[in-house]
Amino acid sequence: MTDAADSFIAALRDALSDADYTYDGVAELLGPTAHQALSRNETVPGLRRTRGGSPLETLTRLFLLQSTVSVAEAEKALPGLVDRLCVEGVLERSLSEVAARLDVRPYADDDHDSWVISDLTPGLDGTPNKVGANHVLGISSASTSLAQLTLRHDVGSALDLGTGCGVQALHLATHADRVVATDVNRRALWIAELNARLNESPNVEVRDGSFFEPVRGETFDLIATNPPFVISPATGERLVYRDSGLPGDRVVEDIVRAAPTFLNEGGWCQILANWVIAEGTPWDERLAGWLDGTCDAFVVQREVLDPASYVELWLKDAGLQNTADYVYRYDTWLGWFEKQGIEAVGFGWINLRKRPESAISHGGEATYRLEEWPYDVEQPIAPAIASWGAAVDVLAGLTDDEALLAAHLVAREDLQQETVGAPGAEDPHTVVLRQQRGFRRARKADTVEAALVGACDGELSVGQIIDALAQLLDADAGATRDAYLGAVRELIAEGFLELA
Repeated sequence: MTDAADSFIAALRDALSDADYTYDGVAELLGPTAHQALSRNETVPGLRRTRGGSPLETLTRLFLLQSTVSVAEAEKALPGLVDRLCVEGVLERSLSEVAARLDVRPYADDDHDSWVISDLTPGLDGTPNKVGANHVLGISSASTSLAQLTLRHDVGSALDLGTGCGVQALHLATHADRVVATDVNRRALWIAELNARLNESPNVEVRDGSFFEPVRGETFDLIATNPPFVISPATGERLVYRDSGLPGDRVVEDIVRAAPTFLNEGGWCQILANWVIAEGTPWDERLAGWLDGTCDAFVVQREVLDPASYVELWLKDAGLQNTADYVYRYDTWLGWFEKQGIEAVGFGWINLRKRPESAISHGGEATYRLEEWPYDVEQPIAPAIASWGAAVDVLAGLTDDEALLAAHLVAREDLQQETVGAPGAEDPHTVVLRQQRGFRRARKADTVEAALVGACDGELSVGQIIDALAQLLDADAGATRDAYLGAVRELIAEGFLELA
């Protein structure tokens, strides 16, 4: 962009800041009732709360509530910027009124306030929500999920694959020296670059092209992607933000297979995805077939939808309810699922971590964990994903029983023990170890396993603890070791125990 463009964007940033047009500022202005209504795409409560004509009220009405404002109000909120914003396609004006053509939305995480420009939110107040083929989606539940999944350690280079409006690139820019954001939708790239400039992220570079093609020959420390993963027969108009044009879940499979080539050693690729659950094939067995051993993999299936529910979800997303061909599209889609042998669709997270070349060349096996976990988790979940990687490394260093017996372990700080038993009983009949954070896993344990975990404070080795428990129980030490070393490995893998 030119110096004049940078100056204009800086002036827009100042105007938004001066008006306190931030997530917290808008939430306080609207109050909980109107703010919650807006999250349901209802604007009337918000319109009733923003009649005062202040810059914050004007910007909220203009961009979030998609209401017209007077030229005088717009000029007060965006001094000297209205005409330029009209030229850039952000606003449009008549003789007396100004309306938004793009959404400029306050956004925040624990550390940063920012703004995200995108196409206007469709379907407000029950209006039709059909969008064009090149619609640039703004902040959504999917983008928020990926942001919460993505690791936030400092890295040298990061890739936002299929950037859309660029919200993931904005997150990555806070902890990566260099960010590349790719997309096949040139309009999305224009908006993503505008967002990077607006939020003072000069380390973001946008590139035009399909998937990994724009970064051929490069490698990264972190890749984050929310690809167009909708599984459909690809009939009718293709919505670029959700439809890849590839059959089935091929887009996700292709990314999983290609990603290792674009990762540095120890680098992560994190994917928010849908996948086919095929008749007669376990979902985890099918996805494991995509993995080539160059990466450790942690795949979590969060939700499963039957074909009818899945089709309804995405027909509604495309704004096709109450249209003349809704029933025909519904039937065609279901018929295609049946023909393809798709019994359900899984949704979840795929996390890949590139193994060191030395480990690959020496023939050691990669660690794969593929599990169904529909339960409530702590958000952001990224620290728990990082902890899984750390546990893989710990277990890689404890390859034999002697090494494990010599290890000094500690129970994680948030671990709690629950016991169930009859009043006055000497021992409980059920012991549950429960994590309070991350995945919030729970594990049934017998009294020996529970005592072992309780004794892991870093002072004694695993072998010393097991031997002491065997002595207390008047049991054979060797047999006790054999009985519980497997459990210790599981406790480390599931995050109950950590290396001291």
